[in-house]
Amino acid sequence: MASGIFAILDDIAALMDDVASASKIATGKTAGILGDDLAVNAEKATGFVSSRELPVLWAITKGSFLNKVIIVPIALLLNAFLPKAIVIILILGGVYLAYEGVEKIVEYFFHKKHDDHDNLKEVLKDDNADENSEKIKIKSAITTDFILSIEIVIIALGSVLGQALPIQIMTVSVVSVLATVGVYGIVALIVRMDDAGYSLMRKSNEKGFLNQVGKLLVHALPVVIKILGVVGTVALLLVSGGIFVHNIDALHHLFPQVPSIVTEFVAGSIVGLVAVILMSGLKRIKKAF
Repeated sequence: MASGIFAILDDIAALMDDVASASKIATGKTAGILGDDLAVNAEKATGFVSSRELPVLWAITKGSFLNKVIIVPIALLLNAFLPKAIVIILILGGVYLAYEGVEKIVEYFFHKKHDDHDNLKEVLKDDNADENSEKIKIKSAITTDFILSIEIVIIALGSVLGQALPIQIMTVSVVSVLATVGVYGIVALIVRMDDAGYSLMRKSNEKGFLNQVGKLLVHALPVVIKILGVVGTVALLLVSGGIFVHNIDALHHLFPQVPSIVTEFVAGSIVGLVAVILMSGLKRIKKAF
């Protein structure tokens, strides 16, 4: 009896060891997309009233967990019974990401009056934020997270296709949890930089080294957010372009001498521009009728 229990424990230990090794490999392969995920979501999780930053971030985090609860079992089932559907889903998701990236660029250059980035610090501290606007931004962040989560889950699953089903399930689940906790944990630190800075300034009585660190954090936040806004937009185009290039054979073998990052950025930009033009046309037709 005792020997049977030890045998089971030994099997469990071996399984967990395999899962740990597989998770390490899968996490390494998803590192690039996780970096893009961080940049995109940090940019989307900022711009709220200070008192609403963490509640909003928690709402997005819960949405991210729910996204992965939906995506992981569907990805496993599709991989087993209809693997081609995964590629189609990835490409459709890529179109959405490309559209969102190009839309941000178009808004920046042609609709600045609707999005004044020069007053970003005041926006962060404004206590009269519109609740409806907050809900819209949360929904947008969760939708973008859904697309990025699909990419993360698919890459993680692709790294363990040769393993047994229990290892596939556990590995993809571990990577999904680590991705959500890691990304949104770092985002939480970023959006609270100014509060941490003000706290240091108060504790130091606005004197000495801690006061200087506090001032640095306060003044750095608007700069960091602007940088993340640019990086997040570029990330959207690179992620979407990467989806197109790696899943469409005609693009995968096109211009092999050009660095992949350039090809991916151009592919994402072109598809995004076409999507923006089509959506603008549809909106005008809808408005006309």
